[in-house]
Amino acid sequence: MLEEVLKAALSLFVIMSPFTSIPVFLSVTKGMDKGQRARTIFYAVGIAAIVLFAFLFFGQAILSVFRIDFTSLKIAGGIVLSILGIELVLDLSFIRRRYKYSPAIVLLGTPLLTGPGVIVTTVIFVEEYGYIITIIAALAALASSWITLWCSRYLVKVLGKYGVDIASKVTGILLVAVAVEFVITGVKALF
Repeated sequence: MLEEVLKAALSLFVIMSPFTSIPVFLSVTKGMDKGQRARTIFYAVGIAAIVLFAFLFFGQAILSVFRIDFTSLKIAGGIVLSILGIELVLDLSFIRRRYKYSPAIVLLGTPLLTGPGVIVTTVIFVEEYGYIITIIAALAALASSWITLWCSRYLVKVLGKYGVDIASKVTGILLVAVAVEFVITGVKALF
């Protein structure tokens, strides 16, 4: 069980990719005091949690309503995750747009903390591991994302801008690896 929780939590953390949020987060919270930044992180992770848990508990029902087969979701999710991972690794922008709203909406609007990757992965993990493991993994990933954003100023000071960029690229490679695993297991289930 511990191995499954760790695998699921790490996968969700990688897909949320809070390291890629650091430059955006720092730029939109520039000039804010510590309390305002803390509230922004709380709202951003809170919104991420609401979306994540909505699909954790109701994702299966949504699939049923739209008559989407789980295997199809797994393959489609793998494709979406691989696109997001390629964006991170190659510093491209196929999907993402820049928003000029509050920091919490920026972090939600771009698929950095939540988005198609997290939604699909959460539904897949509920199917594969069940609710308890997925809930624990989701809470761990959300807490890790919160800590990463909270420590973002220190991370930039310690790692430097290039260090944060490297962490983002590594996250992208891991994301593509998770995506490939989804596609492979989805294709195997077809045969």
